[in-house]
Amino acid sequence: MKYYEEYASRLSDLLKEYDWTNVDILVNDIVLCWKRKKRVFLCGNGGSASNANHLANDLLYGASPGNGNGVNAVSLSSNASVMTCISNDISYDEVFSYQLSVMAGKGDLLIVFSGSGNSRNILKAIEKGRKIGMKTFGILGYSGGRAKRLLDVPIHFKINDMQIAEDCQQIVGHMIMKRIFDKIKMC
Repeated sequence: MKYYEEYASRLSDLLKEYDWTNVDILVNDIVLCWKRKKRVFLCGNGGSASNANHLANDLLYGASPGNGNGVNAVSLSSNASVMTCISNDISYDEVFSYQLSVMAGKGDLLIVFSGSGNSRNILKAIEKGRKIGMKTFGILGYSGGRAKRLLDVPIHFKINDMQIAEDCQQIVGHMIMKRIFDKIKMC
């Protein structure tokens, strides 16, 4: 039982000590994006891809269930056909940045999910997003890697544990969705 208690304690301590300022900035920017009819793009690899898909779902539907009034959110990690096509024909490094080139515009938002902050496809997505004129956010673990320095607003949990880093991504995603639900309801 001690293992589970220690895991729970590490996660709990990390969340208790966190400065939530950048999460609040992200929430406010997503609401502004929603008001301006702009899009939110999300991406990640592996478990972080699942977290990106989950938050895209929560923004599109969960932020305004049944009303058709949610956030226009797209996970760049969700279309296996597009991802494998770009990976095979161009490079896996371009799998997210290429999609942004086609779909994103100035004033849209990009949210990347990464444990290390060093995946080349994530870094290229951030660079492409900035070039397009998107505001870039990331939910990161470990040292934050190169992504932390490239992002406009990093949400960084300094933890050298991929599972806890991904837990933090999911928890922040749910916090964001619930807060946006409250804000959209008031508009």
